[in-house]
Amino acid sequence: MSKIYITTAIPYVNGAPHIGHACDYILADVFARYQKGKGNEVRFQAGTDEHGNKIAKKAAELNIDIESYVDENSAKFQDFIKKLGVSYTDFVRTTDENHIRRVQEIWKKLENHIYKASYEGWYCEGCERYITEKEYEENHGICPDHNKPYEKLSEENYYFRISDFKDQIRSAIENKTMEILPEFRAKEILNLLDDSPDLSISRPISQLKWGVPVPGDDSQVMYVWVDALSNYITVLGYPENDISDFWPATAQFVGKDILRFHAIIWPAMLLALGLPLPKKITSHGHVLSNGQKMSKSIGNVVDPIEVLNARGLPAFRYYFLRHIDTFADSDFTWEKYDKAYNNELANDLGNLVQRLANLCKKQNLGGLDFTPVRDSKYDEIMDSFYFSKAFDYVWDKVQDLNKEIDDKKPWELGKFPEKHDELVAILENLATKLLQVAYLLEPFLPDTAAKISDVFTAEKILPPTTPLFPKN
Repeated sequence: MSKIYITTAIPYVNGAPHIGHACDYILADVFARYQKGKGNEVRFQAGTDEHGNKIAKKAAELNIDIESYVDENSAKFQDFIKKLGVSYTDFVRTTDENHIRRVQEIWKKLENHIYKASYEGWYCEGCERYITEKEYEENHGICPDHNKPYEKLSEENYYFRISDFKDQIRSAIENKTMEILPEFRAKEILNLLDDSPDLSISRPISQLKWGVPVPGDDSQVMYVWVDALSNYITVLGYPENDISDFWPATAQFVGKDILRFHAIIWPAMLLALGLPLPKKITSHGHVLSNGQKMSKSIGNVVDPIEVLNARGLPAFRYYFLRHIDTFADSDFTWEKYDKAYNNELANDLGNLVQRLANLCKKQNLGGLDFTPVRDSKYDEIMDSFYFSKAFDYVWDKVQDLNKEIDDKKPWELGKFPEKHDELVAILENLATKLLQVAYLLEPFLPDTAAKISDVFTAEKILPPTTPLFPKN
């Protein structure tokens, strides 16, 4: 048995959960369930990022004290994760006392690579980071992600020498001791690495009050990303506890827009702390809406709660794990969503379960004593983290089963009593194959897999009283 540690990026609590957060959580959940299915011990982290100017400003706009605001919004994310059927083992809030204390200890351990200097340049509050002159010129002075002009700042801050670790980070990426997936994202990070400046890791308290105080300097507050990235190890009890049972992380799941923080800043921090780098950093793409990036200004933002409520959790997980490519930008439309539900979930799988269970019931068959078997091809795809392809692989088996039933026509054999034994053998073989499909589906659609298993392993095989996926 191996010990597996899986992390998800912790979202800012200055807004409601969005589709990108859902992708982080359900991708990590698939991997966690897959590893548990292999008998491994899994720790699975989630959390909320609760410091920074964006949060302070939002609370002020709403005329709510900050502590109440972050409490309320952190609870919303925890409820959202639960709605997605995701089971984490560890939840961290960056306002937790233990986290704050541990982050300050981490700062002290980084001090050999920290210096103080004045800075004048461009800053994006939405990204919570400084912008290079090259980026400023390429983006014509406006952040492409937040559609707001960059601010010109002049202040004295503490800096972390990223330059001390560039060679080691480059080597780790190239040698895949820290593998970045997909591979083309690794190439993007290598291109960014050379131009990555030393990192400003604090803000004057005159500019930022809501954050973790810098140890030994009450005039400065930690840069929010230093605070946030540290959560992956503070939640394990670092630095006072030995975390080697679960660190380095087996897999860290992040969106492509924050990959640079996780693939450059975070490794530099770990190297400075003398800790090993994560084994895999898996970066997913964006979910588009009708072919366009989701934007409040355009008015095409898809609310994940609305999607969940429309068809239920299995439909949500099905679409966003199979029809949203694990690594590339993919499109969501309500038309595609309904088509996937009716033509694939309801027809391919739901109808398969219903008609096979009915055929078994007519022959008065008892439930099967089923033992799942590992599928080497499935494991190979899952181990590559290309979950949408693994889902396709399982769905091919669903369609193959439908074809096999159509080809063998067991309902025809039922007309001939002398062929009863042959019919029973065919139905038991089909049911065994469907139970194996349910076993492979479990990381993706756990509730559906459990229902299929219940039907075909019960004392008597009976069709579900209501269809698994009622068609509209």
